[in-house]
Amino acid sequence: MQATVRKEGGKATISLNGRFDFNTHRDFRAAYEPLVTDADTRSVTVDFQGVDYLDSSALGMLLMLRDKLGGAGKEVTLSGVKGGVKQVLDIANFAKLFNIS
Repeated sequence: MQATVRKEGGKATISLNGRFDFNTHRDFRAAYEPLVTDADTRSVTVDFQGVDYLDSSALGMLLMLRDKLGGAGKEVTLSGVKGGVKQVLDIANFAKLFNIS
């Protein structure tokens, strides 16, 4: 998986591409950790447009992201969710924890 961060006007977008699983935890953490302490960033969107697979460890990573950013007073949104990825997030009831579009 590739994670690309784009910042614009207080909003950051982390665009993911490929499989989102345990093997990508370092890349994902490296993408979001600078945003936790960035005073200019008020909200973060994780763009799943390019993700074709995610597993339970990815769900755990999303929960960690939510905890860290929420603790810093920042909002987290998931976007571009479709297909099997949407199905996994629905089964895990992530719509109750995240704003998903």
